[in-house]
Amino acid sequence: MTAETRELLTYRRKLPELRDQEGRFAVISGDEIVGCYDTYADAIGVAYEKCPLDGFLVKRIEAVERVFTFTRGIVLA
Repeated sequence: MTAETRELLTYRRKLPELRDQEGRFAVISGDEIVGCYDTYADAIGVAYEKCPLDGFLVKRIEAVERVFTFTRGIVLA
């Protein structure tokens, strides 16, 4: 399992506990929620400060996750 997968699984497992923090940004390292912050900038700053040698994930807390799709403008001739 990759580190990114571990943090995503932690986020999904702890999402019910985070519902009252919706719209904020969670810092996740391994199996731990490090904290929740109002802005991405605050969250990433804390992540680099508290988890400098560990992997981490900064994720916006959303009850319903938005999915974005990006494609290239490939035109077949």
